[in-house]
Amino acid sequence: MVCNLCPRRCGAVRTETHGAGRCRMPAAPVLARAALHRWEEPPISGTRGSGTVFFSGCPLDCVFCQNDSISHQDFGRAVTLERLREICLDLAAQGAHNINFVNPTHFAHVVARLLDDPLPVPVVWNSGGYERVETLRSLEGKVDVYLPDLKYLTPALAGRYSGAEDYPRYAAAAILEMVRQTGPCVLEDGLLKRGTVIRHLILPGRLHEAKAVMDWVARHFPPDTVLFSLMSQYVPLGRAAAFPEIDRRLRPSEARSALAYLENLGLTGFCQETASADAEFIPPFDLTGVDPI
Repeated sequence: MVCNLCPRRCGAVRTETHGAGRCRMPAAPVLARAALHRWEEPPISGTRGSGTVFFSGCPLDCVFCQNDSISHQDFGRAVTLERLREICLDLAAQGAHNINFVNPTHFAHVVARLLDDPLPVPVVWNSGGYERVETLRSLEGKVDVYLPDLKYLTPALAGRYSGAEDYPRYAAAAILEMVRQTGPCVLEDGLLKRGTVIRHLILPGRLHEAKAVMDWVARHFPPDTVLFSLMSQYVPLGRAAAFPEIDRRLRPSEARSALAYLENLGLTGFCQETASADAEFIPPFDLTGVDPI
């Protein structure tokens, strides 16, 4: 395939075994982990966990990536479409409330084909937000819940920390498309069955950016249309040490200020506490659930 799935539109030739694009991935799906995960937002994880399927590679280049070993160091194993379906069905059989595709953007063609035959539980598209609307439209009616990041609204920050100055305009357009597809959030027994949850990770010293993101969400969506997840658990991982201004954890005062702003705006959602800012909350990428037993 000649790939233009993500906003990079690099036109790379991706064969089943080789990829030369920005994501470095072949056309066949490459996975690093597939397991129940209990640390997503409460309506996603529920009581039994979310069936997370972690894809390797990434169209972004975030210097603070907590999943650096799979996003930028290419750890993972290629599987067939049939094996991917088996993995999803196995997670559902384990009691997963949903199937949660993590960082799937560059494998959208695979997910779209997989979902031609619907899964028995809701499907979550858990992405960095750097998406093309055209690609998202190939998923319409197949994805139940969108869980995108809105990392930045300032191009200079997006360029410095994620290597994508065009991130703000693509992410904003993508989120508008996601909400158009899902409509308002639908919860049943505390679980999200349909809708969009917008995430923002507060970066150290960038409280103004967090407030700008919250303002954007409040301005574009009526109350209770979307859920907003304010994340305070930043840990300086990946290559963050090369950027002194973000080579530290969030101060409690920064988290409190962001939370107060969220409450004043009246956004509906969640705030993850700074106590969860620990690498121990990052799952081990060890091919769990990828290979047949």
